[in-house]
Amino acid sequence: MIYADQRWIGEHGIGRVARTILAELVYRPVNLRTNPAAPLDALRLAVALRGLTQKDVFFSPGYNCPLFCTAPYVFTIHDLNHIDRPENSTPLKSIYYATILKRACHRAAHILTVSEFSRHRIIDWAGVQPDKVVNIGGGVSSQFSPDVAPYELPYPYLLCVSNRKGHKNELQTLQSFARAKLDPAVTLVFTGEPTEALVSAMGRFQISHRVHFVGRITDKDLPSLYRGAQALVFVSLYEGFGLPVLEAMACGTPVVTSKSSALPEVAGDAALLVDPESPEEIAEALERVMLDESLRGVLRERGISRAHQFSWSTTITRVREVLSWF
Repeated sequence: MIYADQRWIGEHGIGRVARTILAELVYRPVNLRTNPAAPLDALRLAVALRGLTQKDVFFSPGYNCPLFCTAPYVFTIHDLNHIDRPENSTPLKSIYYATILKRACHRAAHILTVSEFSRHRIIDWAGVQPDKVVNIGGGVSSQFSPDVAPYELPYPYLLCVSNRKGHKNELQTLQSFARAKLDPAVTLVFTGEPTEALVSAMGRFQISHRVHFVGRITDKDLPSLYRGAQALVFVSLYEGFGLPVLEAMACGTPVVTSKSSALPEVAGDAALLVDPESPEEIAEALERVMLDESLRGVLRERGISRAHQFSWSTTITRVREVLSWF
């Protein structure tokens, strides 16, 4: 019997992956309602799984793992940004990764991840055999399509799907937008709510009137938000995969993204790749994608074609193959 951790399901990157995969598996949920990313979860999870036998298998679509477990287990590390990016790291996270998570990597039957970038990074960091870490990739659902109705906003806009975490590089996004020579009517739209730091930066760059935060966007409205955008600006410093890039391309929206971490794997030749730490390079890419209609058409067609190469059915098949070994 497969026991799976359903607590990861939610409206965020890991949450959408978890929901998609678990919807296609026959499993028993763990008897917990606590936060799977909490510091003491490894112990709580071990207690919840104490009745399992060698005939069972525990699967987590996230990076949590039991402190001990009598059954084989498979868990998922999407990336190592909690230790690779200082803005996302804390002493407690460093201890968790160095002790509990690294130990779990050696004890787990398999570790799943979502890109070759993350796969090689996990192998190097954990010191495990390469065949133990399986890249299941990522996908995009049919709701992300160039046929969806565009989101209705009263101005042309560039879109940044983000979450206020430091590695999302939002301050650099603002600075680059301010530098770009664009029509003053073009607005930079962020998902979510602003922070004081972003509001302050908007004032410094004198673009407060050209930046809008749309708040929480439901999964139902997200494809339309992509479709209505002139382009997606996703110049993150670090991604294990980068779902917004794939989702935007599937909607026929041109993409400007980073040439670092896993993002080139997803984008291929279907996006403008930039140095995420160069406001000049980002600004130039924004000007090109907004002013060159021919380039926009090329990126649109390449993006749609590129998105077709990623399938949730392939991801689910790879997960099933790993779990079928038990």
